[in-house]
Amino acid sequence: PAMNMRSVAFLVGTVLNSWKAVWVVLSDDGVEFYKKKTDRSPKGMIPLKGAIIVSPCQDFGKRTLVFKITTDKKHDHFFQASHVEEREFWVKDIKRAINCIQGGKRFARKSTRRSIRLPDAVNLTELYTLMKDQDDGVKELKLEQEHRIFNHCFTGVTVVEWLISKEKARNRPEALMLATGLLNEGFLQPAGDLAKEGAESGEQTAFLDETHALYYFADSGFFCEGYSSDEDVLVKEEFRGNIIKQGCLLKQGHRRKNWKVRKFILRDDPAFMHYYDPTKDDEPLGSIHLRGSVVTAVEYVPDAKKYDIDGNLFEIITSDEIHYFLQAATTEERKEWIKAIQAVSKSGK
Repeated sequence: PAMNMRSVAFLVGTVLNSWKAVWVVLSDDGVEFYKKKTDRSPKGMIPLKGAIIVSPCQDFGKRTLVFKITTDKKHDHFFQASHVEEREFWVKDIKRAINCIQGGKRFARKSTRRSIRLPDAVNLTELYTLMKDQDDGVKELKLEQEHRIFNHCFTGVTVVEWLISKEKARNRPEALMLATGLLNEGFLQPAGDLAKEGAESGEQTAFLDETHALYYFADSGFFCEGYSSDEDVLVKEEFRGNIIKQGCLLKQGHRRKNWKVRKFILRDDPAFMHYYDPTKDDEPLGSIHLRGSVVTAVEYVPDAKKYDIDGNLFEIITSDEIHYFLQAATTEERKEWIKAIQAVSKSGK
């Protein structure tokens, strides 16, 4: 059956036990992954007949937004998305593919819902979107604890009280159950020692209804800083803006002109785009200051090898005349990135 799928993207996957950025394509009967987007033949194919998908997959403590596909032959394959919405898209589409193969039989997954008795009617993705609403959601604050400053976070009590005030829960135990569901599914992350201990202790992940337990949204601009010199504070200024868009793009290196998959995070006010190695959970590799920059779709890149390019190119020229060449996964995605960067470059500091 023809499936309407959002079926291509750069994800980080495990290839021979190491994490690599791969080009992933979902077909009717399997998930194919390629070393490069322009490769003709896939590096591997994961058959979906009889497969089971687990999301979120908590097998890797430090890595968030991971999902796992276990094949009929009990082989495990792991993929990491670059933000929550992307993971949800992939998991939903892969499930749909598995269902189609099984001839419409309902696909039952082992889910954290069972263990914490969440009613099936609860849509955690929807709840998460409401919580993140700029006007009506849970406010992200700058909180101080144990000589550290936590940016873009909130307390356990705030979450519980928000759920009750928005009539998502009738009482504290019910709100706590929902919050634990959000924590289990990787939508909320623990910040600070107390929340982390709760999340990692015992069989059950515990969300703490306490003012000292700090949490943050999985795809927010959360960062923690110790007390530091003024110089550090200036650097951190780049991260203060709201996240407008994030995801993986191909970026051309300035020196060697080779193309690498990078995870990009676009923020406004101040207008910055930071890029990271998607396989590591580290500091950014670099940042592009977008104030007054120009961004346009381009058809070719000077000194690029033909076979490295698969269209959907765009170029950012910063106000100090540095050129960045990027490739999006699809035409639609290129359009979205250009629109978002243009808006930020005009308005942001």
